[in-house]
Amino acid sequence: MEYVYAALFLHSAGIDVTEENLKKVSESVGLKSDEIKIKALVASLKEINIDEAIKSQAIAVQQAAPPVAAQAAAKEKPKEKEEKKTGEALEGLSALFG
Repeated sequence: MEYVYAALFLHSAGIDVTEENLKKVSESVGLKSDEIKIKALVASLKEINIDEAIKSQAIAVQQAAPPVAAQAAAKEKPKEKEEKKTGEALEGLSALFG
């Protein structure tokens, strides 16, 4: 995962994501470079437009947020009904013993 973060850091800085640059970044923060993982990551990223991948994930998160908010609102409504039922029950008791 550290190498993915390093690749995103390099990309955001406008520096090419290469094996050499990933090694430099990982070693600069005290990580031991794993050449196999670095090669695999660089090979995987050659096929990917990082900007588009970030945008598509941001859109996916935005689209997932409204259902979560709707679920939270739905959970709030039963509480209101319970409070109303409790209030009605107390009113009924006060009418009996009033």
